[in-house]
Amino acid sequence: MCGIVGLTGEQLKVTDLIEALERLEYRGYDSAGVAYLKDSKLNITKSRGKVEVLKNHLGENLDQTIQTGIAHTRWATHGEPNDVNAHPHFDCSCKISVVHNGIIENYRALKIRLQELGHKFLSQTDTEVIPHLIEEYYNGDLLEAVRKAVLKLEGSYAIAVVHVDHPDIIVGARKGSPLVAGMSDSVKAIASDVTPLLKFTKEVIFLQDGELIELSANALKIVGFDGTTHKCQPVTVNWSYEDAQKSGFKHFMLKEIFEEPSCIVSVLTGRIKNDRIVLEELEPFEKMLIDSKTIKVVACGTSYHAALVFKYLLENTTPITVDVDVSSEFRYKRPHLKPDSIVVAVSQSGETADTLESVRLAKRCGAKIVAVTNVVGSTLTRESDCVLYLNAGPEIGVAATKSYVAQLVMLYLLAFKIGQLVNDFVPQSSQLIDKLMRIPEIFENSLKSSDKIRELATKYKEYKHFMYIGRGYGYPTALEGALKLKEISYIHATGYPAGELKHGPIAMLGPEFPVFAIAPNDSLFSKMKSNIIECRSRNAKILALTNHDNQEVTELADDIVFVNNSEEELYPLLMTPIIQLFAYFVADELGLDPDKPRNLAKSVTVE
Repeated sequence: MCGIVGLTGEQLKVTDLIEALERLEYRGYDSAGVAYLKDSKLNITKSRGKVEVLKNHLGENLDQTIQTGIAHTRWATHGEPNDVNAHPHFDCSCKISVVHNGIIENYRALKIRLQELGHKFLSQTDTEVIPHLIEEYYNGDLLEAVRKAVLKLEGSYAIAVVHVDHPDIIVGARKGSPLVAGMSDSVKAIASDVTPLLKFTKEVIFLQDGELIELSANALKIVGFDGTTHKCQPVTVNWSYEDAQKSGFKHFMLKEIFEEPSCIVSVLTGRIKNDRIVLEELEPFEKMLIDSKTIKVVACGTSYHAALVFKYLLENTTPITVDVDVSSEFRYKRPHLKPDSIVVAVSQSGETADTLESVRLAKRCGAKIVAVTNVVGSTLTRESDCVLYLNAGPEIGVAATKSYVAQLVMLYLLAFKIGQLVNDFVPQSSQLIDKLMRIPEIFENSLKSSDKIRELATKYKEYKHFMYIGRGYGYPTALEGALKLKEISYIHATGYPAGELKHGPIAMLGPEFPVFAIAPNDSLFSKMKSNIIECRSRNAKILALTNHDNQEVTELADDIVFVNNSEEELYPLLMTPIIQLFAYFVADELGLDPDKPRNLAKSVTVE
């Protein structure tokens, strides 16, 4: 989730761009850069690393007076994090410069066409096609050139553009990624959120999808992609700078849970076409996948729970056996891998020590590695044969929330892709794929129930123990729910397959040991119903998570949270925001900081 800043006005300095950029550091990034206009020249400085590194590169230039400039913090999606791939990017004449948040799906085709026309490219990024496209269309009117260029782009994006011939103008465009403009008497500004704007103004305009904006020191103009003029609708922001970092949310964890609908869109973008899964990265391994009898998966913690869902789905829809191992165990076992084996390694950070060692062991056996990760340029990406990027953007809260959702969605896509390769399981896959594409809207509706979940958290916060139970696809959800509760609220929580209760765990239940039952009306609900009755007979309170059509649960549970009806394969995804919100609100009600749980780190880089 890159950060964009653009400023134009009176008495601005390079340091104003840098200070605005620093207000976006909370978003997470791997490189930074600025481009500013001075003395009819475009000056560009960019570097891998933090904004502090960029400041050192700029040195005395920080005090230079400028009229217009753009700046960027980059979270890599195409091309490793380095100085060349860092934004801003520019055209052949070095007169046009662009910063970009999002993904250009058709950049390869655009790049080939532009190269045929004589354009020279320097980076590995998708972004670099944009300034070259604008150069191709530029005929004295920057706004019109940008408008024509964005009509050629497929994907999601927010961009800001400057041109040497227009030293007092910034042009922005939005499709799928946020972009906000601010205005005061002396400065006009544009950014990916309101945070950098608050130094200059609290009067802002939230651009809508399909809009372009032209800002100059004396004017502001908004047009649609079709060229028609749109009305400016300023909004007065009453957030503080601290609030704006979290977009008004109390904690990053809550903010990131509410970002999950857009996160799902980012994972799906460009990967489903005509009910077919498009994972170009897998193409060299399709023959191996078709011939595979077993796929190994290695992961830790939350990633392990996502991998279990992948196991259930792939084994239920193909003849392939899926073995899922906790990485810390796999790395010390005899793996029984062959040169034609495929190992899927799941790690949000790409730096998880145990998962990396498991990958190295698998590679020594000759296996091919498919990585599922969120961080471009991470060690896992460099040591794998194929990488499926989550494109979820940075996650500040230590407890995985939107990254877990992104992993689930990517592993659904991988399972569907393998299923289509192996046995073309249509129409079942078509129905599931169609529902998957509509999940973001369903998530939005689920998140509207947050007030009810807070009420339940208030009711259950004083219990010292919790048991989460589920069957089939509900079992990984039970494990993840228990993990979330224990890691941020410090309440002892344990997850079990519901059928295992009578083999020992049921001995713990009683009035002071409530049960969180993952109980959708799926193929195993009749069995799950019996397990809930078993728990009630031990006087345990029951908090059930089920779907709207399952009214039988109302006779069994003390409290219920409902989610949309769905195919049972997708319930692990649909139920995720509920289990996350419950854990979050319990921690918050207890006065704990869910963003920084004790003894935990975001990236586990040691054994």
